Amino acid sequence: MPRAAKPAALRLIEGRGGGRDSGGRKVTDGPAFKRVPPSPPEWLSDEAVEEWNRVVPELARLDIVKAEDRAVLATYCETWAEFRSATLALQAHGSLTIEAKQGEIPHPAVAIRRNAGHRLQLLAREFGLTPSSEQSLAKESDDGDDDNPF
Repeated sequence: MPRAAKPAALRLIEGRGGGRDSGGRKVTDGPAFKRVPPSPPEWLSDEAVEEWNRVVPELARLDIVKAEDRAVLATYCETWAEFRSATLALQAHGSLTIEAKQGEIPHPAVAIRRNAGHRLQLLAREFGLTPSSEQSLAKESDDGDDDNPF
């Protein structure tokens, strides 16, 4: 999967100055979306609503989320619900099942959890919800030292 493009502000911080990135290319600002948090879709599962209520207020406080992020946020929250459900199934039933002709085979929730965990991590990065992506947001919003004349 290709690496996501860095936000314009971050490219300027890491750049050469004069509105140019580290490669000397002119950096243009992206569209100025109105930063208003979306409301959760009414069809979200209960667990997804809980996750929405946990993360969206903080994303709104950080001025990261906009109404147009609703679909990605819903996908993130439902993926969390899927990950949690698979984890609970594995805790209740174990990771192996013996009912198959072949003998012990992995419980289907093993693959569900693995796939949901991978998607969850990718989606979480989009909103700075992982430690490494959080650092990118900190660099982007860091205005630098007020005492620094440069």
